Amino acid sequence: MSKTAAETQGPPCRGCAASVRVPQREVARILAAYLREHPQELADEATCAARLAACATCPDLVYGTTCRHCGCLVAVRARLKNAHCPDPRARAW
Repeated sequence: MSKTAAETQGPPCRGCAASVRVPQREVARILAAYLREHPQELADEATCAARLAACATCPDLVYGTTCRHCGCLVAVRARLKNAHCPDPRARAW
């Protein structure tokens, strides 16, 4: 029987567990701040949803929010039209 991601990652880090669980309103704030500095088009809702679905099944998604390859919040990266999956093995999107 295979282990779940939580079982293979062990207990959350006491020092950072609270800071990596980002509420949706904070994701929106981070995205808006990023776009002020780096204006660009956003992906449509269907593309964003497909990207987030791919990330949700990735073994390299940590804390349900963060990409182990680049350290980004996947909810932010998925919204950027020209972004791509940073997994060097096989890009999911």
